[in-house]
Amino acid sequence: MIHHTMLVSFDGPIPDAELDQFLRDIEKVMDDSGHIQTSATRRHIPVPGEEGIPAMIATAVVQFGAADVDALGAAFAAPGAGELIHRWQARYPYKVAWVNHAPLD
Repeated sequence: MIHHTMLVSFDGPIPDAELDQFLRDIEKVMDDSGHIQTSATRRHIPVPGEEGIPAMIATAVVQFGAADVDALGAAFAAPGAGELIHRWQARYPYKVAWVNHAPLD
């Protein structure tokens, strides 16, 4: 299994309902691809004082698990994935950092 973990950082504030919809949309497109075995999304939990740390602080984390690199690549090429990215980027610009890795123990 390979995990794809994304840290999503919106450039500005995003209403809670919109963030929830964004996370649901990502999970649905990836799950509907038929190539994903696991998926999870979570909001960032702020800690007092973190805004003073010179680092990218993500708004949310998204993780997908696939059988292998080929399955993960196929999921990202699935119908709707590109459209989803462009639609949300137009509404609420964001940056993404990701890592593909073996499951964390």
